[in-house]
Amino acid sequence: MISAFVAVAETLSFAAAGLRLGRDPTVVSRRVQALEQKLGVRLAERTTRRLALTEAGRLYLERLRPALRDLQSAQRDVAALNHGLPQGHLRLALPTSFGRMWLSQILTDFLIAHPLVTAEVEYANRYVDLVAEGFDAAIRLGVLEDSRLIARKLCDRRRLLCASPTYLARHGEPQCLEDLAGHACLRFSGAAQPDVWPFFTDGGGPRSVSVSGPFAADDGEALVSAAVAGLGILNATDWLVGRELESGALVPVLSSFPILEDGAIYLVLPSRTGLPSKSRAFADWVVQAMNPPPWRALPGQD
Repeated sequence: MISAFVAVAETLSFAAAGLRLGRDPTVVSRRVQALEQKLGVRLAERTTRRLALTEAGRLYLERLRPALRDLQSAQRDVAALNHGLPQGHLRLALPTSFGRMWLSQILTDFLIAHPLVTAEVEYANRYVDLVAEGFDAAIRLGVLEDSRLIARKLCDRRRLLCASPTYLARHGEPQCLEDLAGHACLRFSGAAQPDVWPFFTDGGGPRSVSVSGPFAADDGEALVSAAVAGLGILNATDWLVGRELESGALVPVLSSFPILEDGAIYLVLPSRTGLPSKSRAFADWVVQAMNPPPWRALPGQD
């Protein structure tokens, strides 16, 4: 009944609606009449010369159209599962800097390869509730605590100390952890203890070093710019400084003292069965694109 009404409302003709639906116009007319009886309201005015929607008919059509679009999208998605053709709209939550630097091109390549998929991305460092907020997937950095989610580990996180050749030429290169006390250190103010850097010692045990310096910020890219400019020594993740290390704008410092790092880089999906083809395809694409991680594939990286 509803499909008959929509066809009549959009063509304003029982004959044209019948051609669209592959039904006799009298069958279409009876179905519209049955819908009117069910709703208790007249949806169309009919004369021998024309057909026009009533106010109720126009309102009903306006309310029906979004639901029909959703239904058609769901039908395409289910059909795609059977035919292996990813399609639909992806809502993604990506970390701000990491997403811009390393995922934007991966996502662009994915959309080019899958023209039936569209995407909407929120670049933010806030915690996103995938289920409650209707996201299809997210990339998370660090330790996962939400057991409701399906997580696929993309790679470990690695941290290192680095500085510009200009800074080291002016101030010398530290040879041991104790030397950091005499250097300008650039700190991430979003950390739990920005002025304390944890390391593994030669013997494998943990050790923390207090640091200070002229600049702290809650934005990693701002700290990288300061380090490249020669302002101090930076404690950073390898993905954040991969391009600067490759170009020589930054060089590793105290690389024989590994930095303690918790967590990894994960792709997370809502914990539900029957993932749509668009989500499964995107997950597989990201996993492949991150093997190896693109910043470790740069010349001079491992």
